[in-house]
Amino acid sequence: MSTTLSETEAHVAAPLPETMTAVVVHGPEDYRLETVPVPLPGDGELLLRVEAVGVCASDLKCYHGAAKFWGDENRPAWAQTGRIPGHEFVGRVVAGDPAALARRGLALGGRVACEQIVPCGDCRYCERGQYWMCAPHAMFGFKEFDGAMAEYALIPERALTHPVSADLAPQHAAYAEPLSCAMHAVERADVRFGDVVVIAGAGPIGLGAIAGVRQKNPLKVIALDMSDDKLELARKCGADLTINITTEDAIARVKELTDSYGADVYIEATGHPSAVGQGLNLLRKLGTYVEYSVFGSDVTVDWSIISDDKELDVRGAHLGPGCWPAAIKLLESGVLPMDEICTHQFPLDGFQSALDLVGDTAGASIKVTILP
Repeated sequence: MSTTLSETEAHVAAPLPETMTAVVVHGPEDYRLETVPVPLPGDGELLLRVEAVGVCASDLKCYHGAAKFWGDENRPAWAQTGRIPGHEFVGRVVAGDPAALARRGLALGGRVACEQIVPCGDCRYCERGQYWMCAPHAMFGFKEFDGAMAEYALIPERALTHPVSADLAPQHAAYAEPLSCAMHAVERADVRFGDVVVIAGAGPIGLGAIAGVRQKNPLKVIALDMSDDKLELARKCGADLTINITTEDAIARVKELTDSYGADVYIEATGHPSAVGQGLNLLRKLGTYVEYSVFGSDVTVDWSIISDDKELDVRGAHLGPGCWPAAIKLLESGVLPMDEICTHQFPLDGFQSALDLVGDTAGASIKVTILP
């Protein structure tokens, strides 16, 4: 157990307040703005002044009580009450153990983004280098460690940090988390030059996947969504062709474009159950299906499509392992339309409005961010 350092023992940029404002989870649909103590970093730890924290679809599903987070008859609860939510964040180092700063190559005032998982380092997966599947699965804002919907966030010794340019707007820098996740989905797809790749959804993950697939330069990148505005943004992120599924039959259109064979790769990034069957049906035989979404309800499909009909390669994707440097580099390059992706920013006391906007089924937002 780490020992808490006093301000005189730690490197501190400026005197720290004793308390801060933070969102605290008391259970599904019971998140409250409270005054809590400012944590002081212990051995190996850092303290960040939070600049931005993105609101993820998984945050919303946790808020609404999805069984993945709070359990059901088939699984125990994973999320914890009493936690500060928020796992997509960037901030400035304002205090830290001198050794921790040196180990990470940081100085006070440095800007970093943190990977969402805090791996244990001891389980089978961590020992094999597969840290993103860490068995205890401690994660900022959900389990064991407080997140960043607060003025300050404590960074434990085991956390994985990445430097981010000071030139990026805070909300753009915080997008490194969903972008790294999307790029991992692209890596799982094993995209090749001759592939026709279909990405379902032009939200934060889908747009990131489009941008990531574009880096692989396949034959054709096709984006699906229900919003013409989002599809226009998909084109700016690298889609060659877009299909509005409310006005066109996506399966028929993809078959038409591929001599009736179907797409080589399908990446699902909507979280809507109907997108699963859509993907299975528009893929060619021996195609690859990649699932990234967190679903709020069960999904039922005809598994014979996967097996007897097409012998599909179905892959899951979780978090953004190994993709953070590439994601940050892409953000820093300035090629993505970040002002159009990061549509809404809220102050910390507007967290409920931020959650509600992410949950707006009319699709009024793309990336919603809180700026504490």
